[in-house]
Amino acid sequence: MKLLAIETATEACSAALSIDGATEQRFKIAPREHGSLILGMIDELMAEAQLTVNQLDAIAFGRGPGSFIGVRIAASVTQGIAFGAELPVVPVSTLASIAQGSPHDHLLVAIDARMDEVYWGQYSRDAHSGLVYERAPEILLPPDQVNVAYPGDNWVGVGTGWESYRDILLRRLPFITHIDTSHLPAANSTAVLAVDLYQRGQVVSPEEALPVYLRDRVAEKPTK
Repeated sequence: MKLLAIETATEACSAALSIDGATEQRFKIAPREHGSLILGMIDELMAEAQLTVNQLDAIAFGRGPGSFIGVRIAASVTQGIAFGAELPVVPVSTLASIAQGSPHDHLLVAIDARMDEVYWGQYSRDAHSGLVYERAPEILLPPDQVNVAYPGDNWVGVGTGWESYRDILLRRLPFITHIDTSHLPAANSTAVLAVDLYQRGQVVSPEEALPVYLRDRVAEKPTK
């Protein structure tokens, strides 16, 4: 199984190559540089593995939610590679990627969506597979409206949204046991989730590899 994964939905830019469960990654925190970095990362990984894209089984990408431009970069690069090599595509939630990369078992993931809102996801880890799964649908909403599907679990807050709206979120969810505001999505976590999705047949064609924004008017600026 050979799978390439791309993640550019936040300030972190990364690519990962998974070969039979072993993953090599390139990762850099570089806001506004994703477009100039991602192709070089991919080229390095493929050259080191002595592979061409035609030898891949699939390509995965972080389909959002996240930065409008960042998500579009991942989708467009993925479509270009997948069309040329006739590869299936595995879209992976950016929120799920953040959760997968955390060592905790019950995760409330928040990405700062600007405009006084957060991208919000709830995940738990399967004890057998080690993979996270969704406990409630991901959503975009103000931080003072977040909730938890199963409040009795030992939840941990993860993501940049917890840094931007820490006080509001903690007033809303006082039972949180730990917060990690620095954790960002990474392509190696995207690849782990994508391999499982691929094996379960959850793939799309290149033209269906579309971003998920969770906001209808993604390019609208907030009014003063």
